[in-house]
Amino acid sequence: MPDLSDLYENPLISRYASPEMAVLWGRQRRHGLWRRLWLWLAEAQAELGLPITQEQLDELRAHLDDIDFEAVAQYERRLRHDVMAHIRALADQCPKAAPIIHLGATSCYVTDNADLLLMREALKLAAQRLAVVIDRLGRFAAQYRDLACLAFTHFQPAQPTTVGKRACLWAYDFLQDLAEVEQRLSSLKALGVKGTTGTQASFLALFDGDHQKVRQLEQRVCQKMGFTEAYAVTGQTYPRKVDFQVLSALSGIAQSAHKMATDIRLLAHRKEIEEPFEREQVGSSAMAYKRNPMRCERICSLARFVMSLETSPSATHAVQWLERTLDDSANRRLVVPQAFLAVDALLVLCQNVAEGLVVYPEVIRRHLEEELPFMATENILMAAVAAGGNRQELHERIRQHSQAAAAQVKQYGRPNDLLARLSADPAFRALDLEKLMDPSAFVGRAPEQVDEFLAELVEPIRRRYADALGQQADIRV
Repeated sequence: MPDLSDLYENPLISRYASPEMAVLWGRQRRHGLWRRLWLWLAEAQAELGLPITQEQLDELRAHLDDIDFEAVAQYERRLRHDVMAHIRALADQCPKAAPIIHLGATSCYVTDNADLLLMREALKLAAQRLAVVIDRLGRFAAQYRDLACLAFTHFQPAQPTTVGKRACLWAYDFLQDLAEVEQRLSSLKALGVKGTTGTQASFLALFDGDHQKVRQLEQRVCQKMGFTEAYAVTGQTYPRKVDFQVLSALSGIAQSAHKMATDIRLLAHRKEIEEPFEREQVGSSAMAYKRNPMRCERICSLARFVMSLETSPSATHAVQWLERTLDDSANRRLVVPQAFLAVDALLVLCQNVAEGLVVYPEVIRRHLEEELPFMATENILMAAVAAGGNRQELHERIRQHSQAAAAQVKQYGRPNDLLARLSADPAFRALDLEKLMDPSAFVGRAPEQVDEFLAELVEPIRRRYADALGQQADIRV
């Protein structure tokens, strides 16, 4: 066997995802759930009258987590079947219970029900992380609710907004993602006990044709799993559409994170806002002066990976022949855990960035002042008309002055001198141009929109997820 240091290492585990998410998708957690599902099935069968003893149940209960993975590996090399390998290893540890392990079940009873339990836990963790990101962006938005800044459409200067309002745009994306995750959680169900083709034939045989007892069996197993119900009709597996729905929600989170991180990268280029940069952090191995936005770049990189994964479950669901086929297995082993691991990593990064955003108000002010004279021309025109001027003549004068000032900026790289030109024009001398250039007059209701957004949408999330808001954003590299 090669040394472990010679083997490929999944960077989602070694570099990016949190220990909580990594452990959740680890083999101990997964296969511990398999053993619990076998126990829950046996308990429910015993409760409904099958000849299963308390001694057998106690034996299963005593070996829920002491899994001999080496023994499992040896069995799987022989049997080429992972579920049977785990059954054999558990039977070795539980000789009295061996005859009733997996009674009436098919492999997907443990694999699919366990996956649904894992997805439920992972969605809850993702929801908590989303709530924290929303909270941190909300704090940032409140701090800068009225700091006027240049806004952009088509990445061209447009009517001003505020730094806080822009942060609300990011938070609102995540807020909608949280609603989608919560929807997926509320609609998630168990596979239950469906049998080889979803007909429950094996369980009907165990209960001598008693349909009511089979229904009760499924209800009891679902309750032991913490679900209120199972999917109504299935083949051997739960509907693979569920994987797409879950991955779609994760893709939505990735899209929001990518958008926010891209915006911050653009603002960092303008030297208006930067992500946190630690005292000993190195921006470039060659250019010592650089402060590269590496956290936001990593968010975009991980987000792109998650968005690409969404295609796999859609294709998998589309080609599940009849009652099931096995070409979903290897794909799902890769796609579902790694999507959660990557989303977990990028949300930790988003929290870290939101908590440490650095704002440069003077740069923001300078950039706004460079463009504001052009944006103020309509207000200047109206004020000049109110002072007794002719609207058409004033419009033409402003047009000429604006084009001349623009030429100075674009052709010669000089400052915008539109205000000086208007001040020197007798048609505008009566106006208080400085007062007309107050940035707060151009941001509309942006500060009030921040207040309303925080009060009406963010505060309810803070209350619902109060216990999660103290989470730390520990990034390892």
